[in-house]
Formats: sequence, structure tokens, C-alpha cells
Amino acid sequence: MPDALELLKTRRSVKPIEMTGSGPGEADIKTLLTIASRVPDHGKLAPWRFIVFAGDGRRAAGDKIAAVFGAAHPEATADQLAFERQRFERAPLVVAVVSRAAPHAKIPEWEQQLSAGAACMNLVTAAHAMGYVASWLTEWLAYDRAAMAALGLADHERIAGFVYIGTATKPPEDRERPRLENIVTYYHGAGR
Repeated sequence: MPDALELLKTRRSVKPIEMTGSGPGEADIKTLLTIASRVPDHGKLAPWRFIVFAGDGRRAAGDKIAAVFGAAHPEATADQLAFERQRFERAPLVVAVVSRAAPHAKIPEWEQQLSAGAACMNLVTAAHAMGYVASWLTEWLAYDRAAMAALGLADHERIAGFVYIGTATKPPEDRERPRLENIVTYYHGAGR
């Protein structure tokens, strides 16, 4: 296992199309989800849950996604419908992180949503630590109420992200990262 700081410095997203079928098994999935759930959670609300799409479940979900897409886009071509049907098959494992943020007397919904985002990030980082690659995406279906319902979300739930996990088909390339001098300021009191 890589040193923790080196791990964080080397994490990269990999496109699902650049992942292969060698993905996490049941024990690794349990480890990934255990780590994903160890995030800041003010009030211990667990304002998120996970939906795992693995094996044949990816195709079953794809059939529903394609049906929703086809109903919304009657002009869709056979290729477009096939792409939607195979959307979750681009990687061996897809985990939907579902935000269950709701009004609460003490914990703002915004904090609950941030906790769901932290669960996504922990999942991505855990995949990297275990030797897999990952990509946190939303895409159209994360914002389409019919697609969310087809995947089993309640009316008050939203998709924080779909995390695609697999093995890289080639070494991941890094991208330019923001320069600290462009994104960091130090507060010194009054004025700027």
C-alpha cells in the first residue's frame, strides 16, 4: 500500500472507457463502501446511501436508463440507445452515491450534501489505495428525475455521483493542477 501522502498526491481520475473488466470482488466492494462511509457526518445522519451496480446489475440498470432516454428522446438512434444501455458496462463496477439530505432542526442540508460529496471522494481515494482506478461522474441521469426513479431513488433523493471503478487499460496520465498562488490567500485581518 502506498504512503498516504504519496497516495493523495498521485490520485487521478480515469475515464470509464479506459477501464477494463478486472474490478473489485465482493470483499473489496465491502471495504470500499466501509471506507466511503467514514466521512464527516454532523449529527450522525448518514445523509447518503450506496447503490452498487456490478455484474448483470449493470445491464439491468442500463435497460432502464435506455428506456428513460428513449422516452425523453423519441428521435434517438439505435446507437444512442445502445450507448445508454451499456453506460454502466464501461467499467466493471459502478457505485451510485445517493444524497439523502433533508431538512433538519440542527444540521443544514448543505452540510449533509457535502457529506455525500465526501463519501464520493473517499470512495475514489479508497479505490486508488487498493490499486484500482476510479472516476466520479454525474452525467445527465444524475439530474433526470425519471432516471433517478428508475434506479430506485425516492423523490427527495439525488445522485451525488456515479463512481466508476476498475483497472486501468494504460497508465493514467496526470493533468495540470491549479497553481497554489492562484487559489490560496491568507487572511490577515481587515482589508485584503
